[in-house]
Amino acid sequence: MENNIEKDTKTILIVDDEQPIIDVLYYNLKKEGYRIIEANDGITAVNMALEEKPDLMLLDIMLPRLDGLSVCKRVKNSLNIPIIMLTAKDNEIDKILGLELGADDYITKPFSVRELVARVKANLRKVEVVQNPQLIQEKKTPETKKENKIKVGDLELDLDKFEVKVRGEIIELTLREFEVLKFLSMQPGQVVTREVLLEKVWGYEYYGDIRTVDVTVRRIREKIEKDTSAPKILITKRGVGYYVQGDTK
Repeated sequence: MENNIEKDTKTILIVDDEQPIIDVLYYNLKKEGYRIIEANDGITAVNMALEEKPDLMLLDIMLPRLDGLSVCKRVKNSLNIPIIMLTAKDNEIDKILGLELGADDYITKPFSVRELVARVKANLRKVEVVQNPQLIQEKKTPETKKENKIKVGDLELDLDKFEVKVRGEIIELTLREFEVLKFLSMQPGQVVTREVLLEKVWGYEYYGDIRTVDVTVRRIREKIEKDTSAPKILITKRGVGYYVQGDTK
């Protein structure tokens, strides 16, 4: 069945104990040209991930033998691949724990297959341009060769490469962390509420999940700030929201 797979075909590991969900995802992602492998429990998922080294994992939280959060942690300890958590639980703690353990994104069941496919493509695209930044330049016409960057103080974002630099040093961010920082950096000095960030960066289905914003901001700070207790780049306006400090020179 997989004999004619091309070398550059991306492999996606779907992990869920509900076979009907796997079947739906398998059908739709296969249609997009991906190679699909699957697992129905956490132990099998970890073993399969380490053996097959997929390009991306769709990972349910509620799994037999080993829960999805533990799977996420074990896989991220060995592989630097995007992990999108799938959850049927409307429970902030599970989602936040998943992000803390290194998940790049999450989506709540029942979900739109079209949106999930878009998330998969976005996460794979980020990996592709980070690993092969020359692809972006090759696709640009002479008229579009100018740099697509945002510079605010010590912070520099390359929107084509999904790359962030602080004081010239490249900082590794997840796609979601990058999008948050990008949104704030496009309007330096302007305070943006958590609700607006949820709407503009996460999408309407996350509305009300305020703590997710706080966790993501905290993770960004841990990567870009010298002292997270006294941030100089990503600032909190108590009781309102967040903003990126504009140039003070």
